[in-house]
Amino acid sequence: MARIIDLPLELLEHILYMLDPLDVSRVAQASRFFRRIVYLTPDYQRFWRGLYLAEPLDDPRDTVTYLGSPRLRTISSAQIDASDVNSASSVELCDFDWQGELQRIIRARTIVRNPHMCRQGEWTEVLRTLLDLATTLPPVPFAESECTSRNVAWVLRLLQDGAFLDIESVTDDQDDRGQSTHVQGMTTRHQGGRDSQTPAYQCWPGLHTWVGLTRRDVTRPQARFASRAYVYNLRNFGYQNAFGPLMLDGTMRVDWKCMRALVRAYGMMWIEMEKEETGDYSEQYSCPLSLQSCQSVIPPGLNLDMELDWAGVEGLWYVGYSFLDHREFLSKGFTPTHCPPRAQNGPLDTSVFEGDNVPEMHACVTMYFRVIGVEPDPDHPTRPRINYAGEHDSEFSVVGYVKLTPDDQIRWHHVCAGYRTCVWTTLTHWVFFSCDGIGLGGVRSQAGVLGVWSTVFHDGEDPVGPLYMRRQQFIVD
Repeated sequence: MARIIDLPLELLEHILYMLDPLDVSRVAQASRFFRRIVYLTPDYQRFWRGLYLAEPLDDPRDTVTYLGSPRLRTISSAQIDASDVNSASSVELCDFDWQGELQRIIRARTIVRNPHMCRQGEWTEVLRTLLDLATTLPPVPFAESECTSRNVAWVLRLLQDGAFLDIESVTDDQDDRGQSTHVQGMTTRHQGGRDSQTPAYQCWPGLHTWVGLTRRDVTRPQARFASRAYVYNLRNFGYQNAFGPLMLDGTMRVDWKCMRALVRAYGMMWIEMEKEETGDYSEQYSCPLSLQSCQSVIPPGLNLDMELDWAGVEGLWYVGYSFLDHREFLSKGFTPTHCPPRAQNGPLDTSVFEGDNVPEMHACVTMYFRVIGVEPDPDHPTRPRINYAGEHDSEFSVVGYVKLTPDDQIRWHHVCAGYRTCVWTTLTHWVFFSCDGIGLGGVRSQAGVLGVWSTVFHDGEDPVGPLYMRRQQFIVD
């Protein structure tokens, strides 16, 4: 009588590759024969590589970190001991644990689908796994290229409804008080194995920022209400964080809670403008502040480690910003922390953000940025500081720089000067703005740069608001 175990090993493996990894583990528990195939053969990683690649995920060997460096370190022939590996072997070696990575991913998927199955202390590992998938993607060759990442599709299928991302407040081991627990959430290893670590309590908003607007963000007014109240609150910006989306503890690390609020506030403004422009008021929406725009843009043959303009600064940029009448805020207790303590600790009156008729305005310009020099960065030898300048129709001039933060995020900062009518004073005079933002997605991606604008003087009654920049795909005369 024929038995399934009498089939050739290659055919049995092919059958197992067609199963979900959870089903493969159940098969291995039911038979010593299959357990040996799955876990106990000398080259079991080869089987797990096939199982991993059978899933709707990107091949890790084709992915790069968000700074554009290959995720995996391929072992060269010079590093292989000829006594251990036949030099004629076609086996591809790389620094990757196929079994461990796939098990992490499937466990994260299980927790997202059923959060009650999460064990004590497991949330950080789940977030770390999802962030690894979202931030290590295959690059695309051109800005016009369509999103081709299977990781993107996989993550969005799990998270785009927003249900999982909204359970942050009920997790039992997240440290919203900023204690010492860390998770390697948005990690890079391009600097000699050096890892950057994101605090655990910042990983929920960090993941949400990468995913972008969820269906719950778009359909629930409360999300936009809370985000506007955060973004336009002058107390959240001061000299400690350079009046940008950085932590107020002076470390100059990215504040992902601020970034999430910016994504919601500016993203909803973007959707409204797009619907007004197209006349399409259906529930469908498109927004560049999404994981679908986060693949790094690395043209063929370009080595970012050797490229001075590694961030893709040179070119034509869309620069948009939104604002409200900040004098309304000052009357409701939105007093900045760097000014005398006039009701700084008092309650905030957020009624100005309620309802459908919030007088939020938007303006945009296009500017051509050009690189004017680079400066070495000892902490990031292959990612030097880039200095740039720009102008807009002889009305505005811009001088700024791009550099990596201590947690290896891409920070953009510039000051802008122009002679024009000031929105909040209605007078025509010289105005000076300070803009600070963080690059979204991978390096050079079409997700753009999101941040905060204010004036360079930072007086007590100066405004603050969301800023968004995106490199244009085409230069139009």
